[in-house]
Amino acid sequence: MRAVLVIDMQQGMADRIREGRPTATPDAPDRIEALLSQARATGTPVIHVLHDDPRVDSPFRKGLPGAEPMPCAVPQAGEMVVWKHGSSAFHGTGLDAHLRGQGITELVVAGAVAAFCVTSTVRQASDLGYTVLLPQDALLGFDLPAHDGGQIDAGTVLRVTLSLLGADFATLTTVETLAA
Repeated sequence: MRAVLVIDMQQGMADRIREGRPTATPDAPDRIEALLSQARATGTPVIHVLHDDPRVDSPFRKGLPGAEPMPCAVPQAGEMVVWKHGSSAFHGTGLDAHLRGQGITELVVAGAVAAFCVTSTVRQASDLGYTVLLPQDALLGFDLPAHDGGQIDAGTVLRVTLSLLGADFATLTTVETLAA
């Protein structure tokens, strides 16, 4: 059985985009909205994973405007919402037990940020034995400061991230392909 996990699609991400932060996937929110519509139409379980950053200065703290879901990913009645305090949706959340209890063995993972929380979640899901489908058009990918100075552009960060995840942890796909 399949479920859709939507990772960290919160107002803080929308704020980054609105403020001009370069992203490789400006249409990802629209693609996530389409993915959720497909899942809801077919009765596929949807699980929203939201980040509750323990740092006092973070906009991603439960109860703050930055932690609220983006309009494209507002949970509907009956959809599970998981608050995480770290990078992976599985760490300390009880998500694995919930999925196993529902007989879910396949996960479609979408959301933000591709190189961070999505990557952590996909790798742990794979390690736990789930089949992971990764719709590359439904991931937010931002630029990144390079460890040795300068900036790595968003497209390169996303390309490397997808290459790593697709090599061993997930099957890369698109929202359209999943609908077929």
